Amino acid sequence: MSIVKYRVALKSIWIKECIRFLRIWVQTLVPPAITMTLYFIIFGSLIGSRIGEMGGFGYMEFIVPGLIMMSVITNSYSNVASSFYSTKFQKSIEELLVAPVPNYIIVLGYMGGGMARGMLVGLIVSIVSLFFVDIQIHNIAVIVATVVLTSAVFALGGLINAVYANSFDDISIIPTFVLTPLTYLGGVFYSIQLLPEFWQGVSQINPIIYMVNAFRYGFLGVSDVNIYVAFGVLIGFISVLFTIALTLIKRGVGLRH
Repeated sequence: MSIVKYRVALKSIWIKECIRFLRIWVQTLVPPAITMTLYFIIFGSLIGSRIGEMGGFGYMEFIVPGLIMMSVITNSYSNVASSFYSTKFQKSIEELLVAPVPNYIIVLGYMGGGMARGMLVGLIVSIVSLFFVDIQIHNIAVIVATVVLTSAVFALGGLINAVYANSFDDISIIPTFVLTPLTYLGGVFYSIQLLPEFWQGVSQINPIIYMVNAFRYGFLGVSDVNIYVAFGVLIGFISVLFTIALTLIKRGVGLRH
């Protein structure tokens, strides 16, 4: 069975997910823009002027790609986590499970919704950043590929989180205790070249390092990691997380009681 055969089902799930976050845009799109504006003002304009250059660029120029990527990660993840858990909570997930639709279409539909919100917020934050710095583009293909793959990774992560969640509190545990620390230690605000050699090695365990640096390379042409390795990490995570999500839904983990 091909995706083309089930394109109506895939499109329906994707549109439903998009309408969901667009309908409450004041809650889903405006807060990230305000938060990133504060980051630009505090870390870029106020603190950045005292830090000077980072990696051969002004500090504001250096952190902008990381801040955009941080907003993509957060929103891709939270959109799917909250939406899929709400579907579980309302018992409407049962309608999807009994429908003549393959499980991979369900996964792709929710993943697409999370990716759409993540990339839209990323675009909004990029526009906001233009008020603070002149953005330069080194390689547009790398920028697009990185943001698409990264949003896919965290949309799948949000889906897996929602599958295991037993309450609305459970979907905030991973973002609070895992995603936030990894993001702040993922090279958003600094180059890992500034760290001692031991901590540089430790930092390379953090997958967000590869995403942020690949994205930064697309804008500035500089990266602390090998770009090909970064894309390998992204593709590897997508493959693993998609397989896990598909297996969990197929087995009905957390969905059938």
